[in-house]
Amino acid sequence: QVQLVESGGGLVQAGGSLRLSCAASGFTLDYYAIDWFRQAPGKEREGVSCISTSDGRTYSVDSVKGRFTMSRDSAKNTVYLQMNSLKPEDTAVYYCAAVPTRSGSVCYAFDEYDFWGQGTQVTVSS
Repeated sequence: QVQLVESGGGLVQAGGSLRLSCAASGFTLDYYAIDWFRQAPGKEREGVSCISTSDGRTYSVDSVKGRFTMSRDSAKNTVYLQMNSLKPEDTAVYYCAAVPTRSGSVCYAFDEYDFWGQGTQVTVSS
């Protein structure tokens, strides 16, 4: 069964850190683009950070650049999102998504991802 499972969310104070995990089963994450999206109440889902497992390139949106870092553990078939200096506006449900890489892109549009996790809640208190 192909699936992505997120974990690591929780409640943290502003300025704190969390590390989210996205574990894949049923397929290997080689040659995939993995993206972390988030959705806050009343807002659209937005892409946050992505990684190409083909070459390790990453990309983050400006609002999290310098605070969030993506990495991958091939042996565990898992991708991580390290989130530092968290802000209340980072509060959202975080989802990971995967699609086979093509065209050399690191990130893809929301509707191009083949696999999605169930989401993990991140709450940052002020």
